[in-house]
Amino acid sequence: MVDTETLGHLFGQIGVIFFIMAIGAFMSVSFSTKALDTAVAALADRLRSKGWLLIIAVMVLFSLLGSTMGFSVETLGFYALFIPLMTALGYDRMVTSAMIILGALVGVMGATVNPFSIGVAAGEARVSIGDGLGLRLLLWVLLTAMAIAWVLRYAAKVRRNPAASLVAREDVTDGAPAQEPAVEHRLTSTQKWVLLITALAFTLMIFSVIPWSSIFGAHAGPADDTLTHTTVQPYFFELSWWFPQLSMLFILACIPVAAVARIKEKELVRLIGAGAADMLGPAMVVLLAGGVSVIMTNTQTLDTILHTMESLVTGTSAEVFTVITIGINIPLALLIPSSSGHATLAMPLLAPLADFAGVSRSVTITAWIMAHGLTLMWAPTSVVLVGGLAIAKVSYDKWLRFVWPLLVGLLVVAAGIVAIAAA
Repeated sequence: MVDTETLGHLFGQIGVIFFIMAIGAFMSVSFSTKALDTAVAALADRLRSKGWLLIIAVMVLFSLLGSTMGFSVETLGFYALFIPLMTALGYDRMVTSAMIILGALVGVMGATVNPFSIGVAAGEARVSIGDGLGLRLLLWVLLTAMAIAWVLRYAAKVRRNPAASLVAREDVTDGAPAQEPAVEHRLTSTQKWVLLITALAFTLMIFSVIPWSSIFGAHAGPADDTLTHTTVQPYFFELSWWFPQLSMLFILACIPVAAVARIKEKELVRLIGAGAADMLGPAMVVLLAGGVSVIMTNTQTLDTILHTMESLVTGTSAEVFTVITIGINIPLALLIPSSSGHATLAMPLLAPLADFAGVSRSVTITAWIMAHGLTLMWAPTSVVLVGGLAIAKVSYDKWLRFVWPLLVGLLVVAAGIVAIAAA
């Protein structure tokens, strides 16, 4: 029997697909109010006399958004705002690029509850999206701090000595002084309400998926029901939501946004449809990647691979296994830059291997996202990176020259902490 609640042959892909499209629908309605764009512009205007503080604020904000909701491609729209502003403050285009790209992608690397990466991976591994949240929060703080420190170091050097810029010969002024784009910097009451509703929706999502009873040691084990995602003897306030409930959360959240923004019914339906349609690409990637898993399972190819790799990891320490997991997934992320597609392909293989090696599946998910996020910061297949560099007119080789020491540091710190957590 095949239906929307059936596991096995479909591997629950319909739940993930609908969730991704629901997120897209909500963000389409929310972004139509220009609330986030205006909030960032207002922040930039307020901190324009303190360049270093602006860099910190923007990178923390983008990293937080990347960690919780996969905010990355959306950053391509902010170059028009920040390039002239940062130039006026005495910084080069590399600073602007690094502030935006590293801010968002270090958040993707340090994902905490990102539904497109951690959510999909957790679904494939059949664990709660809240499992391992403490470890991922720690990594997010450390990795974000490292990225900010690296950008600030370069920014201070360039401001003191413009000749030290890596893109000094490439910087373009188009023969005219830099002027800030005409952007309204003051949030309206409507936009403030939209931001509040958006924050509440994502806060509720985070709260609803965390297995509180497991974290605080009640008489409960980890979530083990893939469909309902319920825990054994949960606390009275524990919601134990999963993809069906989370999908409805974001669909319903469109209604209060439309109400406060006075969006008419026809326009609301159009925005929901457009947002869901924008997510058809990632949804199809998840579907096709899930199809690969089905084929590998039904042809017993996955069993053969698992048997072979089981013999390789047997006797391997948990620390070594996590480091190997990171190493294996870096080239995979290069070929599959979609976090949803990468998770759908990799986790059906990594999860049982983690069981063989005695490593918790939540730690394995963390090791996987470390590899995926790190790769996006240098891979030529990363749309956020390549698109951002093209807009900022920064060459790819100069970017690699700037970022490679940071990448090594991020890799060492991430691998070390994940290995310690696995021990």
